[in-house]
Amino acid sequence: MKRLWIIMLFGVVAMGSVAQNRSYLSLKNLLADDGDTLGSLRIEKRAKNQLMMTAGGDYKIVSSNESLNKRIKSRYYAMKCDGKLFINCRKIRFKHFRFGTCYAGAMWVGTKIYFCAVPVGPAAVSITSSKNNMGDIGQAIASSSLVSERVFYEIDSTTGKIDFVGKDKMCLLLKEYPDLLNAYLSEKSEDAEVTGKYLQMLQQK
Repeated sequence: MKRLWIIMLFGVVAMGSVAQNRSYLSLKNLLADDGDTLGSLRIEKRAKNQLMMTAGGDYKIVSSNESLNKRIKSRYYAMKCDGKLFINCRKIRFKHFRFGTCYAGAMWVGTKIYFCAVPVGPAAVSITSSKNNMGDIGQAIASSSLVSERVFYEIDSTTGKIDFVGKDKMCLLLKEYPDLLNAYLSEKSEDAEVTGKYLQMLQQK
């Protein structure tokens, strides 16, 4: 009987650790895992019409506590919810271009963070050019077709600098893995679906 209770106790602890939600005020805090533990949160996937009305990340993180909601929206740099990492789009820039509001899904690969977001600035130009839809940067960002497009960006854990994970960056990341590199080059795409697949493979190395 005692053995059964011990097993049940460890099961509860394990469930609690998986479901734990934490907030981080800065990249430095995130790297050090120096964050505050939060209560129950709800992750909402934003619909296409919401993204068209208010540019930003794919996810809205919501608490039943209104004062906490205000901090989630504008104060926190990142959050871990149910074991998943999210970066606050309000807190990041890519070559002076803003990502908008809400949160973008992210992952760790080695010592760097990669997050998935809408193409902005040079990333928008790159992806529209690859789809034979040339235009200036303003047109690329405003294009309704880009609301559904996603690419990956890299956050350097040393400098905090954000870079677009396009073909050149991905080739550098895969250079030590010729088979993966050749497979990636055959895909001929900078979309998040393709890039994310190879980032996940690198994550497992």
